[in-house]
Amino acid sequence: MNRTSPPPPQHRRLGRARPDHTRPEARFTGIPVSAGVAIGPVFRASEPTPQITRHKIQAADCAAEGARLDAAIAQSRKQLTKLRHRLSVLPEESQAELAPLIEAYIRMLSSSRLIRAVRQRIEETLLSAESAVVAEAEAIAAAILAQAEPGMPAEDRAGLARRAEEVREIGRRLVRNLTRAPYRSFAGLPEGAVLVSESLRPSDAALLDPSRLAGVATEEGGAEGHTSVMLRALGVPSVLGAAGLAHAIRPGDMVVIDGSAGIVVLNPAPETLAAARRAVTAFARERQRFGRLRRLPAETLDGETVELQANLELPLELPLIAQSGAVGIGLLRTEFLFMNRETVPDEDTQTETYRVIVEAMGGDPVAIRVLDWGGEKDIEALSSAGIVPDIADANPALGLRGIRLLLRHVELLETQLSAILRSATAGPVRVMLPMVTTVAEVRAARDVYERVARRLRRRGERIPEKLPPLGIMIETPGAALSADALALESDFFAIGTNDLTAYTLAVDRGETDVAELYDPLHPAVLRLVQFATEAALRMRMPVSVCGEMAANPRLTPLLLGLGLRSFSMAASGVPRVKQAVRSVEIDACARFARHVMEQSDPARIEELVAGFRPTAGH
Repeated sequence: MNRTSPPPPQHRRLGRARPDHTRPEARFTGIPVSAGVAIGPVFRASEPTPQITRHKIQAADCAAEGARLDAAIAQSRKQLTKLRHRLSVLPEESQAELAPLIEAYIRMLSSSRLIRAVRQRIEETLLSAESAVVAEAEAIAAAILAQAEPGMPAEDRAGLARRAEEVREIGRRLVRNLTRAPYRSFAGLPEGAVLVSESLRPSDAALLDPSRLAGVATEEGGAEGHTSVMLRALGVPSVLGAAGLAHAIRPGDMVVIDGSAGIVVLNPAPETLAAARRAVTAFARERQRFGRLRRLPAETLDGETVELQANLELPLELPLIAQSGAVGIGLLRTEFLFMNRETVPDEDTQTETYRVIVEAMGGDPVAIRVLDWGGEKDIEALSSAGIVPDIADANPALGLRGIRLLLRHVELLETQLSAILRSATAGPVRVMLPMVTTVAEVRAARDVYERVARRLRRRGERIPEKLPPLGIMIETPGAALSADALALESDFFAIGTNDLTAYTLAVDRGETDVAELYDPLHPAVLRLVQFATEAALRMRMPVSVCGEMAANPRLTPLLLGLGLRSFSMAASGVPRVKQAVRSVEIDACARFARHVMEQSDPARIEELVAGFRPTAGH
C-alpha cells in the first residue's frame, strides 16, 4: 500500500485553542517519549474500571466458567483481528511497527502459559474466570519483573517491563470482555487536541489517528514500553509518567507538550505559549535537517567515513532503523526469541527469524549476538529444559552467563550457530560472542562454530563458502586488558560500554544510592576503551562501540579521537550522532582525545567534553 504519511500535527495546529488565564499556569515533569512540541485543547478519554469481586464458584460450575473464559478469548481475538485490519489506514512505517505486537497479543490468546494457568486456577481453586485472570496475569507479570537484579543493563530491565505489560494487557482485555465493561473510545477526539489520560495501552495507541492528534500526555508509563515505541512510530509528541497531570485537567483547558524535554504545561501563560510556538517552528526545521541527513553519508569534514549502525532488541523496531539512516545492525540481541515461550526455539524457527531480519536490511550487515542469558533474565524455556536454575544466582552479573553458559550447554550454542549460518545466505552477517573473558572461551567457541559449519555442509545445507566473521563483546575489564591476546583469536571487537562501565566502577545504575557514581567518562573506563581499540587497530581488525556512549553525540569527537570508526546505538540516536560526525575533523578529534586522556579527574573530563566546539557542519 502506497500512502503519504500525514504531516506532523505540531506543524499545523497553532493557536487554535486559547488558554484559560483565570487559572494559573501549572507545570508537570514526565518522561520524554516522542520528540516534538504540541499545543492544543485537552481531550480526556475516560475508561470505566471493570468491577471485579473475587469470589469462589461451585465445583459444578467449572465447565460453565470455562465456557465464559472461552467466549472472552474468542471476543478478544475478534477485537484484535479488527484492530489489525484497522492498521491499514495508518502510515506504512506505523503499520510495520504495530502489526507484530498485535500478532503477539493474538498468539498469547492461544494455548499460552497464561491461558493454561487461568484454566487451572478455575478448576483447582474454584475461582471465577475474571478472578483467575487477574490473579494469574499479575502473578506472571510479577515473576517477570522479579528477575531484575543488580548489574542488569537498562535495556534488559526495559525488556522485562515490556513483557510484564504485555501479559497484563491481555489480562485486562479478557477481564473487560468477561465483565462486559466498556472500552475507551477516541471517536470524539477533536482535530488538533492533546490526549491526556492516566495511562495509555499499546492497543489504545494503535487506535490513534496521527493526522488528527496534536500530542499525548499520561500520568503513567515509561520510555521503553510498547506504547512509547508506537507513539514514536506515529510521530506524535508525547510525554508519559507526568504524575498528577490527569487529575489536574478540566474541560476546556489548553496544554503545551514538549516531547523532547518531558515537560507538560497546563494553561500556559502568554510568554510560555509564545515560546512553545517558537519551539514548534524550530523543531520543524530540525526535523527537516535530520530528514536530509538520512540521505547523506556519515563522513567527517576531512573525508573520514564512519559506520553508524543500530541496535535491535525486537523485530518490531526494524522500521525505526530504516527511518534513522543506519547502515546495518551492529547488535542484534537474540534473547527475544527465547522469551515468552515454554520450549527452546528449534533451529528452523531461529533460522526463519534471523533470515527475515537479514533480508529486511537489504544488504546492510547484521551482527547477531548469540544468547546472552544471565541470572537476571527470565527465560522460562531455559528453566523448563533444565539449562538454567529456576532461582537466579545471588549475583548474576558474576555468575554463569553469556558464553560461559553456552559452552556449558554446547547444544544450545550449536543450534543457534546453525540457524545463523543458514540465514547468512540472505545477506552479510557477523556472529558475536557475549561476556568473553578468556582466550580459551574464544577458541572453544570457534571450534564449535567450525564443527557446526562442517555438519551443515554434510547435510547439504546452503551456507556461505567463507564463514561469517566471529567476534566478541568487550564488556569486562579483564577482556579489555587481555585485548591484545583476544585480538589474535577474534575477527572483530564490539565494546559494550554499559557493562564495561558497571564492571569497572562496581556500580549498578539501577541502585539509587550509587547511581551517581556510574560514569562512562571515568578515566579508568576511557583507558579500557582506548586499550581495546588500539589492540584491534594494531591487528587491522574491525572494532565498534555500542551502548550509551555510542549514542551520545557529545562523546562522538572523543571516541573518534580514540580511533573508533564504527558506532552502534538505538536507532533514534543515529541522526544526531551523524550530525556530530559531519561537523568535526579527525585531527582535531585526535588532539582533543589526547588532552582528555591526560586527565585523571572525571569532573575535568566532563568539562572538556562539554567545552569541545566542533567545526561548523556541512
